[in-house]
Amino acid sequence: MKQSGNKRSMVLMLCLAAVLFIAGLSVVLYPTVSDMLYKRGVQRQRTEFEQQIEEKIAVYEKQSEEEAQEELPFEELYQELKKRNEELYAEKQADLKDPFSYQQPEITLEEYGLEGNVIGYISIPKMEVELPVLLGANTENMKQGAVHLTETSYPIGGDNTNCVLAAHRGYSRTAMFRDIEKLEIGDEIYIQNFRETLTYRVAELRIISPTDVQELLIQEGRDLVTLITCHPYGHNYQRYVVYCERVEDQNSDN
Repeated sequence: MKQSGNKRSMVLMLCLAAVLFIAGLSVVLYPTVSDMLYKRGVQRQRTEFEQQIEEKIAVYEKQSEEEAQEELPFEELYQELKKRNEELYAEKQADLKDPFSYQQPEITLEEYGLEGNVIGYISIPKMEVELPVLLGANTENMKQGAVHLTETSYPIGGDNTNCVLAAHRGYSRTAMFRDIEKLEIGDEIYIQNFRETLTYRVAELRIISPTDVQELLIQEGRDLVTLITCHPYGHNYQRYVVYCERVEDQNSDN
């Protein structure tokens, strides 16, 4: 009986050790697996985003000469966002107080034929990050990717624009802007919208207070994308800001 009890105890100890090993392994692997699944989801989402654009372009290109007077795909959306950007500049972003208080977007993309709330994608090679860009800085959107801050320029480029994009400084599913301090002057980022891919280059790095709203304003004559996230890492009492300036290319429509 004693020998049987010893065997039972040994089996229990082995089972406990196996459970602890699996639990420990799960904790170690969770960030890697979670990040991999998130990136796969983003890639799938981006493919769907590109496909709906390509389908619209294919329909446009098949039009007869008589029908060819119709606007390019998403041209109405582009012109609307361009107009809003110009108004923001002209009015000196008078309504911009706390950009994170604007949780709902002021425009609905579906009204212009673009499904969902994703207006494009941001790619940051130095950080090995690719995120969807969603309209509206609400909690749900920030779980999914980077968010466009309402009352700042929309991500279509152009003089006198500053598109401010915010993201978490690390999230349980993926890194997002966690490694933003890796960025250095001269590093490039890419903004893919429904029309084209725009290239920006890091021009300046700053640490600001959450109340320093003036640091997010449009700057005269510049075409900027500004990245913003919490700072220091793991805290929320400052903001880390990266100003990126447009690199002109021959394919630009702006």
